[in-house]
Amino acid sequence: MLHVFFYWPNMKRDVQRICDRCITCKKTKSKVMPYGLYIPLPVPKKPWVNISMYFVIGLPRSKKGRDSIFVVVYIFSKMVHFISSHKIDDATNIMNLFLGK
Repeated sequence: MLHVFFYWPNMKRDVQRICDRCITCKKTKSKVMPYGLYIPLPVPKKPWVNISMYFVIGLPRSKKGRDSIFVVVYIFSKMVHFISSHKIDDATNIMNLFLGK
């Protein structure tokens, strides 16, 4: 893509030299398996084994004073639970929200 915006003589050689010296490039580019098929995750044996959790924060306050949404996604079926929460809730409060207490 660089050649679309820039050009100079021996550009390909210069870019290759820079990339060869770049520590970030060396860390992110695998020499063992640079490409290939994706390996699927194992199928869970029981429901609700694999979940992901994240927060949507910075929302306007609701009538109950909640200003965030705690999002829980069941990876296998993509089932989602949206739980209203406070931005300042700690881990104990989040656990209680998750367990429905």
